[in-house]
Amino acid sequence: MKQTKTNAMRILDRQKIAYKLREFPLDGKKAADHLDLPPAMIFKTLVTTDTSGGYYVFCVPTSEELDLKKAAKAVGVKRIEMLKQKDLLPLTGYIHGGCSPVGMKKQFPTVLDTSAQQWETIVVSAGHVGMLMEISPKDLIQVVHATLEWITK
Repeated sequence: MKQTKTNAMRILDRQKIAYKLREFPLDGKKAADHLDLPPAMIFKTLVTTDTSGGYYVFCVPTSEELDLKKAAKAVGVKRIEMLKQKDLLPLTGYIHGGCSPVGMKKQFPTVLDTSAQQWETIVVSAGHVGMLMEISPKDLIQVVHATLEWITK
């Protein structure tokens, strides 16, 4: 069966950035068990907004929680909050549970938690529920122009 490429995969292919596709049937924690990977190696993509309508993307390990104060400071705003789930698809082109930091409708300022540096590769959503891609943190930073900050609680 031919694998359908997501926008995230097409972008990585176009830029000749190596990644390994990993499929799983469940959420992040269960994905770690299913893929036999440490949960700290699997990163979730969180989209936030500030009071003036700016949007920001944060990638943190599924085993951790985003610290909104640290996250706001990392992007130079006073306060941020999580984007409402109903706004995710129209804004990013991705649905909840399948949101990739790569290939959103528009490239938003993106911050990767510094813990990513401890891994040779990390796992992020490939842009579809149940599909992950394993990629080097350096390549992810390059493709989404991310900064590295400590943004977890």
